Amino acid sequence: MSEFEHGYSFDPAYGRTLDELLDIPVPAPPAGFDAYWRDRFAAAAGVATAPAVGPQEDERDGCRIFGVSYTSVGGLRIGGWLVRPAEGPAEHGFVIGHGYGGRQEPGADVPLPLPRSAAILPCVRGMGSRSRRPGIPGQAEAHVLHGIESRETYVIGDCVADLWCAASALLELVPELREGSEGPGGGARLGYVGESFGGGLGALGLPWDDRFACGQLTVPTFGNHPLRVTLPSVGSGEAVRAYYEQHPEVMDVLAYFDAATAASRIRVPMMVAPALFDPAVPPPGQFAVYNALPEPRELHLLRAGHFEYAGESGDVAALAKARRGFFTARLG
Repeated sequence: MSEFEHGYSFDPAYGRTLDELLDIPVPAPPAGFDAYWRDRFAAAAGVATAPAVGPQEDERDGCRIFGVSYTSVGGLRIGGWLVRPAEGPAEHGFVIGHGYGGRQEPGADVPLPLPRSAAILPCVRGMGSRSRRPGIPGQAEAHVLHGIESRETYVIGDCVADLWCAASALLELVPELREGSEGPGGGARLGYVGESFGGGLGALGLPWDDRFACGQLTVPTFGNHPLRVTLPSVGSGEAVRAYYEQHPEVMDVLAYFDAATAASRIRVPMMVAPALFDPAVPPPGQFAVYNALPEPRELHLLRAGHFEYAGESGDVAALAKARRGFFTARLG
């Protein structure tokens, strides 16, 4: 029985105990999985991102916030925000993904996970207030199906590329992040943060980009698609499940966009915060992402995701503290 009262027609805890969730398997990769993603990363790494910074829009929490845009794959300009320390050089850098509600403003992503940091907060293509584009749906339920007919056209692959190109833009705009660090482009000093949609995109993108030293994913989506399409939910996950019922062949495409399969390839320290109760992103899929990760990895349990409940603010604060400790240990 769930600890929460709710009005859903299904159980957002899906009848799983913690031990059962920690035993959720990782789907086997389809043929050419690694080569597919390496090729996509190579294409994104070759993009001249030409970042452009707008006027300062805000200053708070020791940060100055600016509008920013940059070029991603396909020549698309992506909008978002650049965050820099109010004083002194940046000592760490972050790419921060957003949920499937899009990003309308920096919001709770500032303050950053660590002080004296710089970050880029992109709105991936079609989403949020700064990357709406003709021909790409802006609503989650339609966006998640855009181009789903083939792995070459599925929008999720391009959204991952938008994050890779965000990292390139950040390193161009904040060159001190590259100085004295290991790996191409200053990779040893970048961290990734992503929640829900951004968590799934992060799991898909991190294995192939050695500019990132570590990452933190909260309630990540896209984990274990073969299981996810059997579980009712709300929002984008339900849209995919309904599409699968009419087009079961889509599993051949979804196999290339499985966040758990990709997570098994990540080779940097990770912290995952999955929820035990979540009507939008079924917990079995979230735990599949965590279970797939090799060590070193950290687990931070949440009571619920995508659901308002008493005590939620305290749990959010506890996660922020744990995230800060995780990145302090790895980025200094």
